[in-house]
Amino acid sequence: MNIKQQNVGTVTHYYDKIGVAVAKLKKGDIKKGDDINLIDKDGNEFIQHVSSMQIEHADIDIAKSGDEFGIKVDKPVKEGTNITKS
Repeated sequence: MNIKQQNVGTVTHYYDKIGVAVAKLKKGDIKKGDDINLIDKDGNEFIQHVSSMQIEHADIDIAKSGDEFGIKVDKPVKEGTNITKS
């Protein structure tokens, strides 16, 4: 993990059929258009461009600290995967 990045949240669930991760945001915010890093416990990491987020099936443009939200991802992720942001 890059020193300039901060851990902002964790993946709590992954829906493989629709390619959506459910994330719990611990601090900060995530906006549409951001690039986030997803790092699992095995050290696997990839960058995800945030193009679609939802809370309770409603599209959102920003997720704030404390929110639990769905985010469309390009690759499968595991529960417990850390979300970091520069």
